[in-house]
Amino acid sequence: MKAFAIWALDTALTRGATYAEVRVLDIRQRYLSTKNGQCSQVRESQSLGLGVRVIAGGAWGFAATDTLTRANVDRTAALAVEIARASALVKKQDIVLAPEEKRVDHWAAPCRIDPFSIPTSSCLELMLKVDAELRRLPGVTLAEAAMDFHRIEQFFVSSLGSEIYQLKTQTGAGYVATSFAGNEIQRRSYPNSFGGQYQTKGYELVGELNLVENAPRIAEEVVALHQCAQCPAGVKDIILDSSQLGLQIHESIGHPIELDRVLGTEANFAGMSFLTTEKLGKLKYASDIVNVVADATPAHGPGLGTFVYDDEGVPAQCTPIIQGGQFVGYLTSRETAPAIDQPRSSGAMRAEGWNRIPLIRMTNVSLLPGTGSPEDLIADTDDGIYMETNRSWSIDDRRYNFQFGTEIGWEIRGGKKTRMLKNPSYGGITTDFWNSCDAICGPEYWTLWGTPNCGKGQPMQTMGTGHGASPARFRAVQVGVAYPG
Repeated sequence: MKAFAIWALDTALTRGATYAEVRVLDIRQRYLSTKNGQCSQVRESQSLGLGVRVIAGGAWGFAATDTLTRANVDRTAALAVEIARASALVKKQDIVLAPEEKRVDHWAAPCRIDPFSIPTSSCLELMLKVDAELRRLPGVTLAEAAMDFHRIEQFFVSSLGSEIYQLKTQTGAGYVATSFAGNEIQRRSYPNSFGGQYQTKGYELVGELNLVENAPRIAEEVVALHQCAQCPAGVKDIILDSSQLGLQIHESIGHPIELDRVLGTEANFAGMSFLTTEKLGKLKYASDIVNVVADATPAHGPGLGTFVYDDEGVPAQCTPIIQGGQFVGYLTSRETAPAIDQPRSSGAMRAEGWNRIPLIRMTNVSLLPGTGSPEDLIADTDDGIYMETNRSWSIDDRRYNFQFGTEIGWEIRGGKKTRMLKNPSYGGITTDFWNSCDAICGPEYWTLWGTPNCGKGQPMQTMGTGHGASPARFRAVQVGVAYPG
């Protein structure tokens, strides 16, 4: 990998690039799924290639290839410089990068059990056990399970003299039970919707999730939902479980703080942002108890946004986003940091693969825990709804007005969790909603969730992000907005 990268770097500089960086990636994926007692998919792929990004004439150029011969690598690097010079003909101003130091390092994310060492038959056997448990209960009409493994090996070099090797293994697993009755469809997912739980670790994650043990409960809940009362409409207090809160963070905090969206240089697959630069340090984003960080460092946990260096060779950082309710930080790159008078990038540039340019992407955008338990929150709630596991979401292209639906809820009356509710939903305005947060559970209830399917850019890049959260309560929220009875 190093030889390919050095070839490309040398050629780019020889052709006149004033800055150059090369990423060589070897990505392996295995995806397995089952449906109603049958194997549905067994898919494996591997991709090896390099991407060259340069500045020449004050403008960016990028080119990529998966034909790693010396001649073709040289042609690709020369093409990147040629594209940069063409781009310079229509530039508004020269590209200026925040300073960064030379880095020479090697890092491999912890992986106790290599998922690619586990026989496919063993994975399918486990998923079919889950399937059988789900369909054991009459009323479950569709059972689906999946496992998804990635091994991402990357070598980065730049004209600063940086040489960085990183190796990550990512594992995901989960399942969903669906029940059709009359003209109604209900579903329950475990441990989260949209693929389950994903983290930067090995097959040990699958064992930690206790997939088979939780299947009977999930089956019972999805069937019971048909007999439940509809979520009422009105203004009520709500308590969100940590997985739903993770998606709330993703949509109403994570995307708005991407500085390229704020500056208008990126708007595809999520729009722009209401968090314009004059709000930095001045906007009361949330209540005083809310503290949010964007933390890519391994110390934060095995999130999908965990690394040691981003795709510009900038070290991973913990960036404060909301402190005591105040908006204090963006996700930035070397190019965008000067726009807000920051001396360096926050280290948030990432690319889906070797054939895509890096973009500002969420790392692990997490709500820091408070104190107490979910039972404490319920006991202190007179009229509310506990909502769990996302089912749907909608948010405008400035990330300001939203509504979310969840798979299941429970009514809270007089400090006690009472009847189950179907089709729970809520909506609001981002800053009003976060300012209504008056309680966050303690660190023992905090989970770092993985979102593997965040889309951005054109052509679209699908990346993984992490979101840590404990259950939290929000006062006087409009509920019953997405699925009227």
